[in-house]
Amino acid sequence: MEYHLTFDRLPFTMEEFKAHPMAALKQPEHTAALTVAALCLYPKDKDTALAMLDFLRGPRPLSVMEKQFINDRFMDGKDYIPRSYFAGAVPENDYTPTQPYTIRMQDSHAPIAEEGYKILDLFSGGADHPRTVTLRLKPSAGQWFLWDQLLLAGIREPKSKDAWA
Repeated sequence: MEYHLTFDRLPFTMEEFKAHPMAALKQPEHTAALTVAALCLYPKDKDTALAMLDFLRGPRPLSVMEKQFINDRFMDGKDYIPRSYFAGAVPENDYTPTQPYTIRMQDSHAPIAEEGYKILDLFSGGADHPRTVTLRLKPSAGQWFLWDQLLLAGIREPKSKDAWA
């Protein structure tokens, strides 16, 4: 199944993030979309972005190693990577998304080893293949939490940073 999730505006504070209708985390695609929103905030406000990701992870907060990995992915000005998941964001326009911010994803064809997990493929305007987000259901809460994300892998450079453009 394919999903198109839209943000009129990206949240900039924890209060805005938690107040967003998707923050109920009742659908796995909502958790995946909020993951992109949190990663987009990281270059501007690391602490709030990490708090958002911890919220999405529920009872399993980010480890020190995971936080360092995220920080490393944003080195050298690669703040455009999470923006690439929004419609219209491509290397030619320096990953400037169209508004409202729309994320396209689909159920993954990857096999799921255990019940209660779901894998979604998110499409990036800078990658040839979708990137995955793995979510885990907490049955007692009926909520889908972020288990793993592979959204920060390298993509094509924006035109303004490409020496060969």
